[in-house]
Amino acid sequence: MYPRSFADGDGDGIGDLPGVIGKLDYLEWLGVAGIWLNPVTPSPNVDWGYDVADYTGVHPELGTLGDVDRLVAETDRRGIRVLLDLVPNHTSDRHPWFRERPDLYVWADEIPNNWQAMFGGGSAWTLDPGRGRYYLHNFAREQPDLDWWNPEVREEFERILRFWFDRGVAGFRIDVAHALIKDRELRDDVVTSEGLRRVHSMNRPETHEIFREWRRLADSYDPPRVLVGEAYVLDVDSWSRFYGSGGDELNLVFNFPLVHTDLDAERMRAVVAATEAALPPGAWPCWIGSNHDVGRFTTRWCRGDEALARCVLLLLSTLRGTPCLYYGDELALADGHVPPDRIRDVADPPRDPSRTPMPWTREGGWNDPWLPLEDTSRNVEDQRSDPGSTLNFTRDLIALRRKLPELRAGPYEELPVPEGAWAWRRGEAVTVAVNLGSSPVEIGGIEGSIALATTRARERERVAESLRLGPAEGVVVTGA
Repeated sequence: MYPRSFADGDGDGIGDLPGVIGKLDYLEWLGVAGIWLNPVTPSPNVDWGYDVADYTGVHPELGTLGDVDRLVAETDRRGIRVLLDLVPNHTSDRHPWFRERPDLYVWADEIPNNWQAMFGGGSAWTLDPGRGRYYLHNFAREQPDLDWWNPEVREEFERILRFWFDRGVAGFRIDVAHALIKDRELRDDVVTSEGLRRVHSMNRPETHEIFREWRRLADSYDPPRVLVGEAYVLDVDSWSRFYGSGGDELNLVFNFPLVHTDLDAERMRAVVAATEAALPPGAWPCWIGSNHDVGRFTTRWCRGDEALARCVLLLLSTLRGTPCLYYGDELALADGHVPPDRIRDVADPPRDPSRTPMPWTREGGWNDPWLPLEDTSRNVEDQRSDPGSTLNFTRDLIALRRKLPELRAGPYEELPVPEGAWAWRRGEAVTVAVNLGSSPVEIGGIEGSIALATTRARERERVAESLRLGPAEGVVVTGA
């Protein structure tokens, strides 16, 4: 969840940790097992928390360390775990390290290569007038990259990890996990007809050594802490290497190959099949469709179609692996409208539409929020009171996943289907099918009872020998 936009505890228009605590009963009702918070640490907010000025504090607009402790205690009581966001690739240029410990960063006497900045474009190297040298920033110029070849950087992050683990935080989502190590010789990235291949400015194999160290640290706690990687790698084989041997690097890695695939049954099936083939023994997939960077799947994949959004919720939650939903996905919430004069983001195009406030009521539930909340037609208040809503569908889907061991741990087996459809078996007794196409389909070889359907009226319907699905329709079938 994006804390600034989830819930506001003090009425100043900025979501905060007390706001999150105030909505824990809602999250418990929904059935979530864990929450990941985008950065809550102090920051000048050039990149809204991803330019960190203090790794062991809390931004005063969002709360206090005491609020973190209270959040951990209240979630533990409800059986929910809390993961924070860790940004180890770069800091803010306002972090004391940048002036007091410059050796923790990557420097050069002159621009050494063709590396390009993600934000703002142009060279990833900027001259620091005070030092007379150039520092590296793979993102905004206010986000200098740390030098992970320096053992002092590694020591500092072990301290940071322990600080939060000791407070009871269950783990971390690791920002740009693929980018920590840079080429020692600062060689050029490879120029192709499609642009730069960032093989030297990031995506270095030595990064895996860091995650093996962190995994040993995380596993030394009781219970073991969880490491979730934002390894923005679209090649499935390269992506799978962040799991290491299956038990010695990251616990989970967001599957961006699926995120960047069209909502097309054949293409999605291919990504899932490649994922299952590439993962080492014991590794566990992690599926997402929305986040604060890529936008909401209701807009990006479904073009606002709520029936298709239910199909996405169904498939994310029933594939083998851990599903991660972004706040509002449970409502089929679309990207919000942010007029040009309200844009706050550093990126181009801006990511603000995916970060607009959560609509809690028909009126919104906010007082002059930091980003505009214009459309409240899909809100928690209305959907919670409507048994046929997408919110109640999501709640029932999560409950079914908890109820059926096959959905939690059963193997994935793809089934033959006609064009536009996708069906898979989980274990011996559960079959999932979705029709992402524009025409009705009939899928043979499926028998049992419909336990959950995107079209709720079909639940408890018997299926004998074949299953018919209309466009944008999906079901979970149990038994035989």
